[in-house]
Amino acid sequence: MSTVRVLVADDNPVVRAGLAALLAAQDGIEVVAEAADGRQACAAAAEHRPDVVLLDVRMPVLDGLAALPRLVPIAPVLMLTYSREDEVVRAAVCGGAGGYLVHGEFTVEQLVRAVRDISEGRACLTTSAATSLMAHARARTPARSLQSQYAPLQLQPDMAQSVGTGVDRAQYGLSQREEEVMELIAGGMTNHQIAAACFISEKTVKNHINRIFAKLHADNRSQAIAVWLGTVRGPVRHG
Repeated sequence: MSTVRVLVADDNPVVRAGLAALLAAQDGIEVVAEAADGRQACAAAAEHRPDVVLLDVRMPVLDGLAALPRLVPIAPVLMLTYSREDEVVRAAVCGGAGGYLVHGEFTVEQLVRAVRDISEGRACLTTSAATSLMAHARARTPARSLQSQYAPLQLQPDMAQSVGTGVDRAQYGLSQREEEVMELIAGGMTNHQIAAACFISEKTVKNHINRIFAKLHADNRSQAIAVWLGTVRGPVRHG
């Protein structure tokens, strides 16, 4: 396993020192620099050329979102912060961050895995960040639009009329994990992003999706989303 070189940027000296010590104690990870604000982070990244930058959002002099465009061309950036506001999460992801972890929503093992995943180009999101992005994606694709897009499906004789009447999702028999995955699919996430959000492998995501499609009687993502959001309904399960 090659060594992942990390820059830790956080204005809280206790948090910064704790993260640096925790990561330095892991096999295959080296903390090459620390920074107390965004300007220091940019200078340290340019000097040390790390493999991953851990970046807080709220910092003096230059905050994380302002520093992000300067850091992304140098190294993959993993936002590591207490900030969970929807607009902040979206701004970070749109600004090029490869992942977004909110303190209190991950274990040490998950943090270490996220650092390695980010260094290899895999996205990482904790629950509140994934939920924020999902809600934004769903808001951009209202049910009315889906109804128009998938209206032909309503003509199939084995499907019940359902638009605007609510969805009894219990009828499909999805497990709790399958429901979580389906919500992320409906939010527009790729298999890669779902794997990162749920801390599972992409192979496991594909297995979940295959079972979901079977239970929703859907052939693809589009049909599954239409059923899940109530645009159309698949056949009611019997027995």
